[in-house]
Amino acid sequence: MSEGSSIFDMIGPVMIGPSSSHTAGVVRIGRVARFLLRHTPQEVDITWYNSFATTYEGHGSDRALIGGLMNFKTDDPRIKEALTLAEQTGMQVRMKSVMSASKLHPNTVRVRARHEDTVKEVLGISRGGGLITISEVDGYHTNFTAQQYTLCILAEDRQGSIAFIASVVASEDCNIATMTVSRRSKNGTALLALEMDSGLRPVTLEYLRNLSWVQEVNYTPDIDM
Repeated sequence: MSEGSSIFDMIGPVMIGPSSSHTAGVVRIGRVARFLLRHTPQEVDITWYNSFATTYEGHGSDRALIGGLMNFKTDDPRIKEALTLAEQTGMQVRMKSVMSASKLHPNTVRVRARHEDTVKEVLGISRGGGLITISEVDGYHTNFTAQQYTLCILAEDRQGSIAFIASVVASEDCNIATMTVSRRSKNGTALLALEMDSGLRPVTLEYLRNLSWVQEVNYTPDIDM
C-alpha cells in the first residue's frame, strides 16, 4: 500500500452494489447536491457523461443518484427502490446522456435540483472506490471531495473578503485543508469553497450569512455523516 493510502481507498466503502464508482460515488454526489439545496428536491435534471452515459442504468447509477438526493447513505438498502420511492414523493426526474464530452472525466454527472424557488447545480466526478470530486457548483469551478466539512460561500468579489472569511474560520480553531476560489468576472461575484478538518458552530454560519456582501452560505459535514 502506498504512503497516504488507506484500506478505504483500496476496497471502497460499505455500499449497495454493484460498483463503488457507479454506485457509492454517485450516491455521494447526490447527497452533496441535496445538502447544498438543503431539501429533498421536487424536480431533478440529470446529465450522464461519457462512460456513465452508457452504463448508468445497467449499473444502477440512476438509483444511486436519486437515493443520494433523498439523503440515503451508501449502504442504505432503499437505494435499490429509489426511483420508485422518488416517484411516490412526487419528485420529477429527467435524465439524458452525452456520449463524447472529451474534456470531462469518464465518470461525470451533472445534477440540477430544484426545491420551490431554490435551484442548485453540481458537476460531480466519481473517481473509484467511492471517492468523488465536486468540480462545479452553480457554474463556478470547485475542487472538493466532500470527505471533510465543506463551506461554500457566494459573495461579492471585493478586496480582503477571502482573508476575512479565512480569519472567521480560524477563530473557530478550525484548520482549512483546501481552498478554491472561482469568479466569473472582476468585481462581480465569487464562490469560495473551503474544506475543513472540523466543523463550524451554527452561530458562526449565521454570522457569515448576515454579512452584507455575502449572498449565500452552504455548509456540509463529511458526506457520510
